Amino acid sequence: MRHEEEASGQRIYPAGALPDPKIRAELRDITRFGEQNPTLSPSRVGSTRYLLMQEVPWFGKRDLKREIAELEAEGAKGRTLGTWAELSSRIKSAYAQLYYVHRNERLSHEILDLMTRLEKVAQVRYSSGLAAQQDVIRAQVEQTNIRNELVALENERRQLQARMNALLARPAGALLAEPERLRPLPVPAKLDFVALEDRVRARNPQLFTEEARIKAAEKSRDLAYKNRYPDFTIGVSPIQYRNSVREWELMVELNIPLQQSSRRAQERESEAMLSAARARREAAANQVLAELSESLSGLDAARRTETLTATSLLPQAELTFQAALAGYETGKVDFATLLDAQRQIRQAKQILIKAQAEAQARLAEIERLLGDEL
Repeated sequence: MRHEEEASGQRIYPAGALPDPKIRAELRDITRFGEQNPTLSPSRVGSTRYLLMQEVPWFGKRDLKREIAELEAEGAKGRTLGTWAELSSRIKSAYAQLYYVHRNERLSHEILDLMTRLEKVAQVRYSSGLAAQQDVIRAQVEQTNIRNELVALENERRQLQARMNALLARPAGALLAEPERLRPLPVPAKLDFVALEDRVRARNPQLFTEEARIKAAEKSRDLAYKNRYPDFTIGVSPIQYRNSVREWELMVELNIPLQQSSRRAQERESEAMLSAARARREAAANQVLAELSESLSGLDAARRTETLTATSLLPQAELTFQAALAGYETGKVDFATLLDAQRQIRQAKQILIKAQAEAQARLAEIERLLGDEL
């Protein structure tokens, strides 16, 4: 996209430049009234006319063409910014997903170790005749299920690593460091919709590109109306007799704009294209602002879920598990209750990790819409 942007910038000067001049040579009376054989030597024909011509567009047309090219280059710049914003957002989202999978793997290993310890507790109670063999089997089944989940998580991690390498233009199997931490979330004051709406309207790459298209369409409309006026061709012509130039001529040529129906159709086309550009920008603005509102709401929900889980749900689940473990060791609760308490802890931690990753994905989406970091 940067190369295409550079190419668009190089079109500006040629768009406003004059066409190349033309030169014509006419050998007149190459037989000199039949007195000699035909010849192509300028000094031996009756006369030689040289004509140097230059096409000159109507006043203002060159400026309009140059301005249209400049605005198209601005549009290319907006597309470049949009491409980077999209790529950056995808990298950030992929990193958040990698973090989520990595933390989930770590959590699964922790739960697997916990289930191994619970299996030993169940075996001790079974050997003492205080619990059924079914408790030991349940603990082993739970461990097998966790190992199956680890296989699925490993597969997902490898896929995400390949995707991340592709986004970074690296070989699919290139090594990646494990994600250690997430970016800190911005303070709520920076996530005000009204303030961000102004930034989006001013800096969103898509809206920037659509605005450039509107301006280019306006200039194209003005150029279409300029085509009502003729273009000129001017020329100078020296005429050679034998070995010397004895005459000079000047010429002016212009096209006659008689095809009015064709020109009116072109003008209506330019008006329709301008209306389309304006409608496209309005639709893009509505879509971008709707996505901004959706992402802000999602980020707020993820932040609140993380806070509620960390301060309430997770501590409650840990207390429930400790109470269930103590109750099972004393024979007051069964093994199913202990497993359920363990699952509650795992579920709470998964909700916490998922909320953190979701907040990062929403943050990446907001920054994509802004075209800049928050």
